[in-house]
Amino acid sequence: MATSTITTKGQVTIPKQIRNLLNIDKGDRIEFLVDNNGTVTIWPITTDITELKGLVSKPEKYVSLKDMKNAIRDQGGRS
Repeated sequence: MATSTITTKGQVTIPKQIRNLLNIDKGDRIEFLVDNNGTVTIWPITTDITELKGLVSKPEKYVSLKDMKNAIRDQGGRS
């Protein structure tokens, strides 16, 4: 189990094994999430841009802005 001590300023050093597990380093940002049971989890909020590659597939065909506006209008949206 990894442990750490809180300083008088409320700061905590995240143990190396946890930093490695979360793949975080100095300057990275983390988020603290608290669930309904009071359990706190830490999530890294920085992501290497290369990890996003391929997340969204390329469209099968190009759609112009005019075509998008027409489709919205045809479906009852504001023009």
